Amino acid sequence: QVQLVESGGGLVQPGGSLRIACVASGNIYSIYAMNWYRQTPGKQRDLVATVTSGGSTNYADSVKGRFTISRDNAKNTVYLQMNNMKPEDTAVYYCNADLLTSGGRRYYWGQGTQVTVSS
Repeated sequence: QVQLVESGGGLVQPGGSLRIACVASGNIYSIYAMNWYRQTPGKQRDLVATVTSGGSTNYADSVKGRFTISRDNAKNTVYLQMNNMKPEDTAVYYCNADLLTSGGRRYYWGQGTQVTVSS
């Protein structure tokens, strides 16, 4: 069974840092783009950052210069380093990945991890 599992969420003060991670496991043949999304209650899920299989990255304007996405292909893991965090970064963060498995190629979602920025 293929799954994505996030970890590392929690409570952080404004201006602080947090790193969240997502591990892909199961019968995976290839991992293409890996993404982080976030969602607050009553709002749509928004793309935060993307890293391609080649290592190219892209960020939402709201997090540019503060967040860094990276991946460790040997560990099937994607990270999101969040610095200088703001209360508006509070959200559930979801991992999303384009995977090729025995069942074909499609996007998978993790269960989400809560990140709260508050003093």
